[in-house]
Amino acid sequence: MAMIGILGGMGPLATVDFMDKIVRLTHANSDQEHLPLLVANLPHIEDRSSAIIDGGADPLPALLDGIDLLNRNGVGLIAIPCNSAHHWYGPMRARSKAPVLHIAQTCVAAVPRAARRVALLATGGALVSGFYQQALADLDIEPVLPDESMQLRVAACIREVKAGKLDAAGARLEDVLIALASQGVGTALMACTEIPLAARHIASPPLILIDSSLELARATVKYACERGWNRPA
Repeated sequence: MAMIGILGGMGPLATVDFMDKIVRLTHANSDQEHLPLLVANLPHIEDRSSAIIDGGADPLPALLDGIDLLNRNGVGLIAIPCNSAHHWYGPMRARSKAPVLHIAQTCVAAVPRAARRVALLATGGALVSGFYQQALADLDIEPVLPDESMQLRVAACIREVKAGKLDAAGARLEDVLIALASQGVGTALMACTEIPLAARHIASPPLILIDSSLELARATVKYACERGWNRPA
């Protein structure tokens, strides 16, 4: 039986949200028409941003252990609902026996064609890594990075989601979106899978928000359904 492998736990709430999106995006009339998922929810993987920015503990060994776990169980595709972890996309893809979707590629593909400047809302580690900036540049789109004050609020938003403080996270995020809108930015990528959870607590976001978790889920469902993984044998 072909299964989708999810390398998650970074963080757990974002992983559950990603799974929920896969279920909701799958056109099914019964349990048997849903997609099989094997989820490695591994919250003890070392902090990705700390490793990228400050030389903190290296998460790659634990990430590769997660890939190995999914390999042993014969998954046919791997999705990783953590943006910062894609700093190590190359070695993870090399270790995997199955294709591994790239969250930035799926997210940037959803940017409106008319957009020429797009804000990046992400962890400091993902911004330093630069893979989103490169993906946007490949489409001739200018990435707009938050200034230091905004980035502190984005980081606080992400921490509050991880701590389950969603209302407070939404307030932090709304402040950032208002500031970006005042600069003439019309579109922002929620390039951290915690941020969409905060965005749900904003009544009327002033920007077009593109959800990296949702776009990864769409690509995952498309891949699996095209191969009939949603149809009973």
